[in-house]
Amino acid sequence: MIRRQRGVTLIELIVFIVIVSVGLAGVLASLNVSVRGSADPLQPKQALAIAEGLLEEVLLKNYTDPNGGTEARQDFDNVTDFDTPDDSLSTAYDRDLVGNLYAPYAPTVTIDEVAINTITLLQVTVQVAYTGGSISLTGYRADY
Repeated sequence: MIRRQRGVTLIELIVFIVIVSVGLAGVLASLNVSVRGSADPLQPKQALAIAEGLLEEVLLKNYTDPNGGTEARQDFDNVTDFDTPDDSLSTAYDRDLVGNLYAPYAPTVTIDEVAINTITLLQVTVQVAYTGGSISLTGYRADY
């Protein structure tokens, strides 16, 4: 009577390890390619976050100036204080508040008065330029 052995031989085990290693190497190589390309939307996402934050900040300010006059960036107290004809807002941000946080980004805010029916609104447009493009968001502020 011949007894059959159960289990795997050493050769079968080595072949299994080689096959799994080749498959794993292929998966890791494709993962490396996808991870390398995943940083591409970084600047647009950061520009969008800056634009959303700045638009929210502007829209939360008073409709009219409570104390008159213009202030330094950190003292802006109404919507129209943010109206920047050039990139002076990004310069003000860089110097006054956060150092060089917005280095590759240039936020600008434009305030226009628009009328819908009989209601006068301030149209706030925030544009953040970055290397390779720009993001623009628009919001409206009414005197309520």
